[in-house]
Amino acid sequence: MSKVGIFFGPLNGSVNRVADKMKAALGEENVEMVSVNEAEVSDLERFDKIIFGISTVGKETWDSNYSNNDWNKFFPKISEANYSGKTIAIFGLGDHVTYAGHFVNAMGVLAKELMKNGATNIVGQVSTEGYEFEESEAVIDGKFIGLPIDEDFEPELTDKRIADWIEHIKPAFGL
Repeated sequence: MSKVGIFFGPLNGSVNRVADKMKAALGEENVEMVSVNEAEVSDLERFDKIIFGISTVGKETWDSNYSNNDWNKFFPKISEANYSGKTIAIFGLGDHVTYAGHFVNAMGVLAKELMKNGATNIVGQVSTEGYEFEESEAVIDGKFIGLPIDEDFEPELTDKRIADWIEHIKPAFGL
């Protein structure tokens, strides 16, 4: 059985903590963690099963002074890989209070880029029910393209959301 690659960033923050929880829920022996800060295209190509973990800082920062963060460095590499035949899931961290109009947008931006490069098997869509927000680029066909997590204002919901989502995606990952 091939391992699931969890590509996440940034290191040592909320995304890292959530990725660690997902690794534990999937079974540590089934997962390899890959920091996007250090990842190369060859790392993406090693896995047929990938989970991406990304955060949304806020739309107004995307085009400003945050060009040196982990994902901005890694994002160009996303378009260099081919995702045909790969099973992909995405989780995103966001703040539904401060950024209600841009809630977990990075998940949607990432998903659209992956789809441009052959990703047709993105699993783990989540209903928008139970989430409060105004708009999100992560809502595709009426559902979040992946799992939204708000560690700032709903940390008490994180563990249950992760557990439910992992159970939902396990069959698609052959676990």
